[in-house]
Amino acid sequence: MWIVEAIIIGLIVGFIARLAVPGKHPTGLIVTAIIGIAGSVIATAAGKAAGWYHSGQSASFLASIVGAIVLLLALQALSGRRTW
Repeated sequence: MWIVEAIIIGLIVGFIARLAVPGKHPTGLIVTAIIGIAGSVIATAAGKAAGWYHSGQSASFLASIVGAIVLLLALQALSGRRTW
């Protein structure tokens, strides 16, 4: 059941990140959920490296959104799209 919860939360996080990053994002629901989940993984890894989280802890909802925004910006930079 935790997989369904992770997908739903990832979808919400990915959607909020897409709203926060300017520009067009021609992605569907699956890619949006993957971006949200990956953002959470990035935020958790960064938090553990900084000493904010310990083993077994995961990133907060807000940190997951920030991680997804960083991921979206990196993907835009790699794809060469300009957002302004």
